[in-house]
Amino acid sequence: MRLVKKTVNQDDIYTYHTFFADDVGSAGTDMTFFDFPNITKGQAGTNSITRPSFRVPNDDALTYYEQRFDEFGVKHEGIQELFGKKVLPFEEVDGQVYQLISDELNEGVAPGVPWKNGPVPVDKAIYGLGPIEIKVSYFDDFKNILETVYGMTTIAHEDNVALLEVGEGGNGGQVILIKDDKGPAARQGYGEVHHVSFRVKDHDAIEAWATKYKEVGINNSGIVNRFYFEALYARVGHILIEISTDGPGFMEDEPYETLGEGLSLPPFLENKREYIESEVRPFNTKRQHG
Repeated sequence: MRLVKKTVNQDDIYTYHTFFADDVGSAGTDMTFFDFPNITKGQAGTNSITRPSFRVPNDDALTYYEQRFDEFGVKHEGIQELFGKKVLPFEEVDGQVYQLISDELNEGVAPGVPWKNGPVPVDKAIYGLGPIEIKVSYFDDFKNILETVYGMTTIAHEDNVALLEVGEGGNGGQVILIKDDKGPAARQGYGEVHHVSFRVKDHDAIEAWATKYKEVGINNSGIVNRFYFEALYARVGHILIEISTDGPGFMEDEPYETLGEGLSLPPFLENKREYIESEVRPFNTKRQHG
């Protein structure tokens, strides 16, 4: 994945907020990270977002990554099958778990654009986000909210796991919901997922969601201008759900060629640039060009 934006957490300017996405930072392809200084390790468990997924073009790409993980010492569980799709679960050094999912048999939300100048072949590159896995103790209640409020449809159910779909569906429009009412509760910290974001087209669409939340009685943040997009946050049970607009996008303040290479700040933080740069720990994101 390509680093398409290096900025700061607008609610905590001492913390980096980095965005990794497809080649052009397409809406719906970005995975973001907060770099909270001195944070303690989180605890995996129920009532949390447990496993993000990344889409790759086909089953051959999974085999490629399985070999690549072995080469780089990345912990993984080998290629498996999940609801008829091939997946490759893996874990990074902070303990966060992910999985790659093959688009070989996929229909639905279109993928993004593979990173043209990345370290892996274009025909093997990650080009979008796949199903997000959520684990809760209140399975029926949460599933009901996903269906009645967020408009999702349950398309498969195996034991204590349900596969839900929204919009165009497919790997890019799915939630994997797991029932776990026996395990320990998760605790936020590094190696855990902070929130999940569902995309909508524009300001009118997010306004409609703000109205819907009011009608159904879901407390929310109100619409927040993040410069690169607008956002609306609501905590449903323990799960923080963001609704975000497709635009304006990550090329609003940087050209394609140097996306993510400098510290980008929205206009309302630009007057604090010198102070912010003196407080955050610098790290080099310049790429070799040419």
